[in-house]
Amino acid sequence: MRILVDGIDLSGKTTLVSTLIDTLAARRVPAVRHRGMLAEHHPLERLLKRLPLAYQSQSSLITGAYLFGGYALDAALVHLDPPRTDGAVLIQEGYADRTMAVGLAGGPYLPAALAMWASRCFATFDLAVFLHASPAVRRTRMDQRERVDSGDRRSVEDGAFADRFDAALLTYLSRRHPSLLVFDTGVHTPQEMAEQILTTAGLIRPIPAPSPRRSDRALGA
Repeated sequence: MRILVDGIDLSGKTTLVSTLIDTLAARRVPAVRHRGMLAEHHPLERLLKRLPLAYQSQSSLITGAYLFGGYALDAALVHLDPPRTDGAVLIQEGYADRTMAVGLAGGPYLPAALAMWASRCFATFDLAVFLHASPAVRRTRMDQRERVDSGDRRSVEDGAFADRFDAALLTYLSRRHPSLLVFDTGVHTPQEMAEQILTTAGLIRPIPAPSPRRSDRALGA
């Protein structure tokens, strides 16, 4: 099974992925964190990593390179060369969805618009989880970081950019996955989200509500 966790910068993706893996490990379900391309041997991934991804929102070229040289090719390759997980659940942190949303919010750039139009051609996940949070929550998280790049700062300080990003991700790109959950990470704790995600995915059983005690039944009667 493959689960995607995606969202705007500082929305809590890394924290949620770690919580998902820890929650599965506590139940002895193997899981692996994964980033980047899904194909085990993507021929262009190393070249793409040399591009300054933090400046993607300011560059149509970087957007197009990642979408078509990276993720579109990845969708074709992954069927022949899937990631080696040894049967573990794959938890993907970020994918083409975020790249498309950044390109649409930053431009909109033509490569992002074309990719959104053909978004079903990109690799999909069994369950997608899209995260968002208010600017105030994300600013607090940014202030707690030792290093902040230009992408993080713009996602917090440029309200119009953040609104366009969320509109693209939550409204349009959500349609391409067979199953989707959306969370506001300023409202829900990572553990609450992890429990719901893994229950929805069928990987853990929901915790049953405790039956009322005899005194509770008497009061109810």
